[in-house]
Amino acid sequence: MDQILSADGTPIAYRRQGEGPPLVLVGGALCAAAADEQLAALLAPRFTVLTYDRRGRGASGDAGRYAVGREVEDLAAVVGAAGAGARLFGMSSGGALALEAVAAGLPVDLLAVYEPPYGPGTWGPLPAAERRARLHRLLAAGDRGGAVELFLASTGVAGEMIARMRRAPLWPGLEALAPTLAYDEALLGDGAVPAGRFAAVAARTLVVCGGFSSAPARAATRTLAEALPRGRHRTLTGQMREVAPQVLAPVLADFFAEDVYLRRAS
Repeated sequence: MDQILSADGTPIAYRRQGEGPPLVLVGGALCAAAADEQLAALLAPRFTVLTYDRRGRGASGDAGRYAVGREVEDLAAVVGAAGAGARLFGMSSGGALALEAVAAGLPVDLLAVYEPPYGPGTWGPLPAAERRARLHRLLAAGDRGGAVELFLASTGVAGEMIARMRRAPLWPGLEALAPTLAYDEALLGDGAVPAGRFAAVAARTLVVCGGFSSAPARAATRTLAEALPRGRHRTLTGQMREVAPQVLAPVLADFFAEDVYLRRAS
């Protein structure tokens, strides 16, 4: 992977593949760049795709006290490395980060997000403040496994499945990423769609959800799309929070090719 320095000097690791207009993928909670590789490979025939390790994940650094603004600067650095005309896609909490960055002035004309976890009930029945306090207590105590369990349970993963995951080879990797769960919590604030702030998002934005996702998750995506000045909504039939890359990729490819079609028609 290549590296670029963020504004505060933190190294951010990224990978570039494919050929065509630049497209940056932003991963969600408990994910490093490798989690986006299948989607990136499907998009690479039409785009130059950049995947990256968000701050505190994988090969990227993590300097100083966390702030949402630092992650926005990280993403701005990756978009700068991608080049002019970069498109942006964010998965789950990565979608929230992408929206915050564009609202803060990141120069992106086309943005797509899949189920940013806004709205009551999206991350479980606990109120956001109580869940955040419990997460911070677990992390402060060094109980990374407990923090991962809290997150998984709040997203609807059954207890018996969590127990099996604890015995699986993937579990140490999840525990390694556990401190970044606090970063995703900070991104989401009180869980409500920040409609006032997102009124500054000038990019054409596609908000996508799965047809089999929970009713609150689907409702939150509609609320988000309505809050965006140039937002539109799409539901992928048969999909859930863990969307199939082969279903998502053609939807993104068509959307991110829009400006090419518009230039040809003008």
